[in-house]
Amino acid sequence: MNVRSTVKAIILHEGKVLLNRCRDANNGEYFSLPGGGQEQFETMAEALHRECLEETGYSVEMVRFAALMEEICLDPFIREHYLQYAHKMLHIFVCRLTTLQRVEPTETDDLQISIDWVPVEEVPSINLLPKEVRENFSRLIAEDTPQFLGSAYLEHNHG
Repeated sequence: MNVRSTVKAIILHEGKVLLNRCRDANNGEYFSLPGGGQEQFETMAEALHRECLEETGYSVEMVRFAALMEEICLDPFIREHYLQYAHKMLHIFVCRLTTLQRVEPTETDDLQISIDWVPVEEVPSINLLPKEVRENFSRLIAEDTPQFLGSAYLEHNHG
């Protein structure tokens, strides 16, 4: 069985959330939470710190666990050529910056075109993927109890 463990960060600062702006042929332009795959023998905290630094240039720390979600991609091409991305468990954490100083990102996602600070109140109206994060965003940042956002079958993967 090949299920990829991933970490995703809801990075909040002064009423805004830091998001990756992405673009691909199937989803158009959209936003996603910074984060990515956990490496073997790496803790989730270590993976989250590394992924956010690589993608955004910001150093972050976990505040709390916010949600768990499962994604299963139905795209035959992804299943054949990128099996490690076809079935993912997303561990979503609320995070804070450890410093306001930003370094140059070293390893952005292939689909990532920028990083943007988006006002929290605008999140319900933007194309944030997965949609389950967008639909539950207010609860995820306001409630201390972690949420299970369910399992989603995707026609096409996203960043």
